[in-house]
Amino acid sequence: MSTKANVEDTGSLEAYVREGKRQAYELGNRGPIRFNDDGTLDQEIIDAYWRCGFYVLEGALSAEELNDLQEDMEDALSRAPYTKDATVDAQGRPAIGSDLERPTFRFAKPLSDPYGGTELVSGRHPAKMSEPAPPADAPDYVINSIGSPLQIMDSCLRLYGHPQLLAIAESINGPDFTPFTESVIVKRAGLGPSVAWHHDGTTHWDSPDLDEGTHGFNFMAQLYGSTAENGVWLLPGSHKRGKFDIKAMVEENGSDRLPGAVPMVCEPGDVCMSNRQALHASFANTSPDRRITINFGFHRRRSVLNVRTVHANQEVVFDEERIRERSRLIALAIDARRQRFPHEHPYVYHPLAGEEEANRWSEATRASLLRNYNLRDLAI
Repeated sequence: MSTKANVEDTGSLEAYVREGKRQAYELGNRGPIRFNDDGTLDQEIIDAYWRCGFYVLEGALSAEELNDLQEDMEDALSRAPYTKDATVDAQGRPAIGSDLERPTFRFAKPLSDPYGGTELVSGRHPAKMSEPAPPADAPDYVINSIGSPLQIMDSCLRLYGHPQLLAIAESINGPDFTPFTESVIVKRAGLGPSVAWHHDGTTHWDSPDLDEGTHGFNFMAQLYGSTAENGVWLLPGSHKRGKFDIKAMVEENGSDRLPGAVPMVCEPGDVCMSNRQALHASFANTSPDRRITINFGFHRRRSVLNVRTVHANQEVVFDEERIRERSRLIALAIDARRQRFPHEHPYVYHPLAGEEEANRWSEATRASLLRNYNLRDLAI
């Protein structure tokens, strides 16, 4: 590409980012968590979430909890496999999570798009993103995500039991809401891979009962903030419009910078709630700022009950027993949090109310309930 073309492309990107940020702050979908006197979520937050498909909960995490999460994350990354397919970390120790049944860390080439235009992840990323050239001294692979972090970072388990966030899940999905799955997105400064445009939901698009909340939502806790350059971009209102022909949209646009999309701009400790049917993506992180986002999602019970799908390459049915066992992680997280933050008023998870003794957080339940919990995930 010529120098002139590079300058034009850079200018175009800067204009896209500038306009996206302007639109993002005009949406009216950000602010602190607010509840009514009866414990229900403030109606303005609910309305803005359903209107836009996402909401930025500003300052949702205390400084103390954020510090716990950052310390645990740095420790986990230091103990991760030193590269793709390695079983030891950079110091030659067995990598954290290497004794679990499913791989914990996922790698990709720097600034690449590992999923776009492939059949990976149910083929839900049909269009390839642009792939900037990585620096000459870039490693062959970088970590781009961490699967099921609750079992390798206790602070993540405690975050999963956050009373206000669980109360929000109840307000959106009902008191019998269920888990989904959890992950950490890692976008290293100047190296982080992209995630192509996609919808998270995969199973219910042709259902006669499909509505804008069928596939649930994710909480996205930001450990170091999220910028327009390194963060997720989302098309507001797209969660209401069914499944898009993403490949055709990108081809018609002539670029992966889809018009009308806005970035999720967050400070450290903010938590964004994002509808899993909304169209979203993140660009390769050429910026000097890293992003680390802890994702954990929740469903309506009726969306997962008796669903037949493929999980971990096996056909499964999400029957009452599977849902119950996977939901015990919520109760376990609530108790783990109670032990760390005894001044808080714990959330009561209604489907397992009265069963607190069976779901106490201890080294015994770490082994019996938490270990390999992701084999029972409820992905739709």
